[in-house]
Amino acid sequence: MDKKKAIIALDFNQASEVDDFLHLFGNEQLNIKIGMELFYANGPDIVRNLVDSSHDIFFDLKLHDIPNTVQKTMKILASLGVQMVNVHAQGGRQMMEAARKGLDAGTPPGQSRPKLLAVTQLTSLSEASFKEEQPSSLSLQESILHYADLAHQAGLDGVICSPLEAQLIHEQISPDFLTVTPGIRLETKVKDDQFRIASPAEAARLGTDYIVVGRPITQAKDPLAAYQSIQKSWTEALKKGAE
Repeated sequence: MDKKKAIIALDFNQASEVDDFLHLFGNEQLNIKIGMELFYANGPDIVRNLVDSSHDIFFDLKLHDIPNTVQKTMKILASLGVQMVNVHAQGGRQMMEAARKGLDAGTPPGQSRPKLLAVTQLTSLSEASFKEEQPSSLSLQESILHYADLAHQAGLDGVICSPLEAQLIHEQISPDFLTVTPGIRLETKVKDDQFRIASPAEAARLGTDYIVVGRPITQAKDPLAAYQSIQKSWTEALKKGAE
């Protein structure tokens, strides 16, 4: 999956809506995210169809169950030809290790194993909500770093976090540990239900590896223009950071 391309979250539940949306981009190969809404409404066929269309896919199901169930499920997901899958780090180290085993076993010969990521804390969670709903002696940032370290120990490839934690994760865990970040907004005053957000340029400066963008593109009056604007901001900031 090309790091220079934003991952577009397909916030739809109908395959026809996906077709209409992707038609706007012509034959361009995209990084796209298939989440629970789209998958539960259409099943694995929607994944296979988009893989066959040569798009790179982040399959965002956030598995969180007992290790045996997650391992068997990951073995199935590995056969679909996607580039990224994920689990909830809150499921624990044993569950994450089982997820990795399932992916290794299910990846067809000659194909690359999907990158395995762990969700640390949702970007819709604020510090106040964290303290109220997940009582802990840790701060929200400390909790995120703890889960990132646990995922790294379990052999995962990276985490889902907000851009605000990306730099710390690279500094304290590993510079090669992937950070995939939702909560991207061109205009950061528009949060929707997200709290820990950043612009594409800010995310690049903070060291994010991949940005995930949904509603600012899919609900824009001109989705193609919105994507191109986000893409321009992202790639220019990456280029500047590399200089």
